[in-house]
Amino acid sequence: MKDLSVNKTYGTFTSDTEVRFQRLLPGPIETVWEYLTDSEKRGIWLASGKMELKVGGKVELNFLHSSLSDEKTYPDRFKAMENGISGVETITAIDAPRFLSFTWHPDSEVSFELEEKGEDVLLTLRHYKLNDEFGKLMVSSGWHTHFDILISKLYKDSVPKFWQTFALHETSYDEKLKSIAKK
Repeated sequence: MKDLSVNKTYGTFTSDTEVRFQRLLPGPIETVWEYLTDSEKRGIWLASGKMELKVGGKVELNFLHSSLSDEKTYPDRFKAMENGISGVETITAIDAPRFLSFTWHPDSEVSFELEEKGEDVLLTLRHYKLNDEFGKLMVSSGWHTHFDILISKLYKDSVPKFWQTFALHETSYDEKLKSIAKK
């Protein structure tokens, strides 16, 4: 039986400006790569949008959280995002199908590294250049929630409600960040 406990772990704050996640996903590596780069596949767990797979290429991210789970009610503080929110980012590094990095609004960057582990693929996400506590909280809670959805889709499990799951993770990451700040 494979050990999927890594898929339940919280992101690790590896520095004052970086959070890192690892998730074990069913392979092959080309399939996981498609879930990062293909608009339709990326759209079922994160955000749809075209991606020019070259350094300097544009990455469209069209977030519509109501399409990710059967939960359609948005929390009041996120009502402005109810009809979607979009952004355009820039690829900073790419080595298909193993590594992808691009800018992330407003001033940070995210990278995905894929490593084959037998029939599975270890995905390591690093989100760095996070310079404020609110940004760290939103990014860590968001990635964790989006990965929960990706994992549920790839393993054909029930899909968690996006905003309900986000709220739970936000509480946990808020506590983690406060404990780090005290040190």
